[in-house]
Amino acid sequence: EWVMERQVVKTDKDSGIVNDANRYAIETVGNPAYPLELFQRVITVSLETMKIVRGLPKLDLPDS
Repeated sequence: EWVMERQVVKTDKDSGIVNDANRYAIETVGNPAYPLELFQRVITVSLETMKIVRGLPKLDLPDS
């Protein structure tokens, strides 16, 4: 969710600076597909993390 929030084109009210991930991807990274690829990587990491967490043994904590 936070990745998608960062991809929105926004203009800072005080400075007037436009934050545009698509323009950044083209001008700085040189890859117009960068925002999509970033989102895909975040999804992959999230899914792999869920697999790892599911594979962890149950944590037995004493009742307090």
